Amino acid sequence: MTDTVRHEPEQSRYVFERDGERLGLTNYRVTGSGVHITHTEIDPSLRGQGLGGIMVRGVLDDLRSRTEDRVVPICPFVDRWIDLHPDYQDLLTR
Repeated sequence: MTDTVRHEPEQSRYVFERDGERLGLTNYRVTGSGVHITHTEIDPSLRGQGLGGIMVRGVLDDLRSRTEDRVVPICPFVDRWIDLHPDYQDLLTR
């Protein structure tokens, strides 16, 4: 089983795939104040399996590696996930 979080900058989103099948996405918007993560969703039939967390971790790891912009979690799921993972708090203040 191979999980992939793929950036699609033309659509301002990340896509979460498992073995090539799209299971979820995360939308964002870049402004002068940072990268605003606006929406995250997982296929409703797969919720509750931790896939949202896998996807958010992949998105945040990519943002950490490719930009110095601050992350602004508009999406409640991402906001809560960052609250629960202190090692990602620095993305909120840089």
